[in-house]
Amino acid sequence: MRQFLNSAFRMPSWTDDPDGPDGLGDPETPDTTGAPEPLEPPKPPESAKSVETRHEPDAVGAPARPDDRAAAPLQMPGTMATPHRDSELRRTFPAFAPRAVQDEDTAFAGTWWGNAWVDALERGALDVKRLVRGRGYADAGNVDAITVTPGSVLAYVRGSRPRPYRVQVRLRTLDDGDWERFLDTAADRPGHIAALLDKELPESLADCGVTLLPGPGDLAPRCSCPDSGHPCKHAAALCYQTARLLDADPFVLLLLRGRGERELLDALSRRSAARAARAAQEGAPRSLPGVRATDALAPRRLPAPPQPLPAPPHPEQPPVYPAAPGGPDPFALDQLATDAAARAHALLTTGHDPVGGLTLWQDAVRLAAARPGSGLTAATRALYATLAAAVGRTPADLARAVAAWRQGGPEGLAVLEEPWDPPAGRFDRARPLLLAADLPAFRPWRNHLTHPRGHVQLRLGRDGLWYAYESEPGHDDWWPRGTPDLDPVGALTGLGTPDDA
Repeated sequence: MRQFLNSAFRMPSWTDDPDGPDGLGDPETPDTTGAPEPLEPPKPPESAKSVETRHEPDAVGAPARPDDRAAAPLQMPGTMATPHRDSELRRTFPAFAPRAVQDEDTAFAGTWWGNAWVDALERGALDVKRLVRGRGYADAGNVDAITVTPGSVLAYVRGSRPRPYRVQVRLRTLDDGDWERFLDTAADRPGHIAALLDKELPESLADCGVTLLPGPGDLAPRCSCPDSGHPCKHAAALCYQTARLLDADPFVLLLLRGRGERELLDALSRRSAARAARAAQEGAPRSLPGVRATDALAPRRLPAPPQPLPAPPHPEQPPVYPAAPGGPDPFALDQLATDAAARAHALLTTGHDPVGGLTLWQDAVRLAAARPGSGLTAATRALYATLAAAVGRTPADLARAVAAWRQGGPEGLAVLEEPWDPPAGRFDRARPLLLAADLPAFRPWRNHLTHPRGHVQLRLGRDGLWYAYESEPGHDDWWPRGTPDLDPVGALTGLGTPDDA
């Protein structure tokens, strides 16, 4: 009889099964009856509500009776779960039904805390391929009923071979000090308790100084298969299904950390009642600080503001900027810093920015005209090229504009670039004045009076001043010269015109 049973019900070793060794028996108590195990594959879970009526693993190992020798081999039960052993600190959840395969890029869980559990699994995994297969196992419903106890999640997972594997995932439980802090935080805000009763986990409660959710490396998987991956695909499947448990009930996470739902709710109820009693003993709540309406509306005399500090006598000199390969021009930096300090000083002392209303072109001309010295040196040419490129002009245009700016500021630049038609009066009286100074008759055009030889020109500005220009004879290339004057003859002083007449 014994030889017949041994040959008929021989248990294969894990070397016979490429997916790993078998893990039959009760998840908590190993089978000690010595009865042989059947070789037929387990049936898939019938439904999430039928766990309580399924056969237990103890029935599989029951010894055969003498009159049942010719009976058919025993069938493997549909589940290894033992829900009849559940208690406050042990909960068994029925297997999830298979669901449609989802995109790998979409979130597996439906809540933020469920996805935080998945994130801890995926960030602590060493092989992405095992995670993908484990997620496929979870979607296919290969994970049997799940048993949750403090610090442990346990289930049997079906792989590619008939016999399922015993999988356990461990998580550190909280100590008494952590639980005290958690309970104090939850009791401080009634909304926290209401959220927990509604199966919600507020982020403020999960981040109260107590580590509720696991981080990368906090999940410690164990599996009866020979795969040494961390985690193997069976452990990954269990972790993914555990995330779905957390979605439905955050108290599963609290049980994993060491406390049952009833124990926690009772503790929170006691703390809330104790705080309410203390508040009643202390009397009515203290009034909020404030002022009487009549006092708030009464006229008040504010003290005078303090006098401003005296302005510095001058804007000071900027620091010396060292030259660096590939860096900005130190001379340009020095000039910009000096100009900014001068403008700030003028604004501080007068309340007016002298160049605040200039256009970009006018400001570029002003900066170039502030270059000390005369002549186009190498540094000046570099400055002119940079400023001209910034405003879309040529260096020659900028040089001519600088000469006009130095001659008369913004008005001198306008005389250079904007011809206009002056009214009768001073413009018409200028020609007789020039003739009286033994000068030839100048040719008029708009606000210009040009020497007949074409080498001297006078331009009337809108400010009433005459601006002198010179050009090579026969060339229309006029450059500002001299100093503006109310008298057209005085504006030509120093240009040598009488000798050439």
